[in-house]
Amino acid sequence: MAAGARMVQKVSSTRTFARIAPHVIPAMDRTVHRLTRGKVLLSAQMLPGLILTVRGARSGQLRTTPLACMPTPEHGDGTWVLIGSNFGRTGHPAWTANLLAHPDDAVINWKGHDIAVRARLLEGAEREEVWQAALTFWPPYATYQARVEREIRLFRLERRATS
Repeated sequence: MAAGARMVQKVSSTRTFARIAPHVIPAMDRTVHRLTRGKVLLSAQMLPGLILTVRGARSGQLRTTPLACMPTPEHGDGTWVLIGSNFGRTGHPAWTANLLAHPDDAVINWKGHDIAVRARLLEGAEREEVWQAALTFWPPYATYQARVEREIRLFRLERRATS
C-alpha cells in the first residue's frame, strides 16, 4: 500500500475527521459532481464512490448523498456494497433509513451513469462475509465500528429493470 493511502487511512480513523468530514466531504462531492455533470467525484480519488438518490424515509422527498462504495464484481456486473459507517459517529446515517423505507426506489450515479438499483440490508453470515471484505477494502471501518455500539449497516445494491 502506498504511503499516501496509509496516511489517509490513519487520518480518516481519527475522531476529529469524524466530526469534520461529514460536513465537508459530501458538500465538496456534490458540488464537483454537479459542475462536471457526473463525471468526477472527488472522494472517489481514494475510494470508489457513487451518488445515491432515494426518497426520504419520513419526508418522501428525494435525497441525494455522495457515498464511498465497494463494487462487487464477484456477484455479477452491476452490484455495489454501501457501508453505513457514518464516519464512526453514533447514529446510523440517514440514507440507511431511506434505503430501508424505499429499497426498490433508489438510483445511483456510477461513473456518470444513472442506474436504477434495489437495496438489500445484509444480515447474518452474508453480512459477516461482506464485513470482512470491507475491512480488507478499507481498514478504518474497524475503527469506526469499535467507536459505536450500533452494528454498522451494510447494503447490497443490485441493478433493477426500469420501466
